Amino acid sequence: MKVEELVKENKCTVIDVRTPAEFRGGNVAGSINIPLQELDRKMEEIKKIKQPLVLCCASGGRSGIATQVLTQANIECYNGGSWLDVNYYQSLKNN
Repeated sequence: MKVEELVKENKCTVIDVRTPAEFRGGNVAGSINIPLQELDRKMEEIKKIKQPLVLCCASGGRSGIATQVLTQANIECYNGGSWLDVNYYQSLKNN
């Protein structure tokens, strides 16, 4: 399933790996902020999430790294790229 479909059909949890300051400046409604540098420390919490994860950041770079880290931990996840793209996919829910 494509990232766009996962988000649009509400079949994922969105994790934003930007800094808390960046997250406060704008984010995807309902997303969780876990900065990239905190992924290892939050791994047990992340593993408890039942849905596939869609990771986002400012441009897709940090979420790409996060996707690699979580995939190696056997967590189903996808790089959603920019949070603005994920936000757009979410806006398509009712269309």
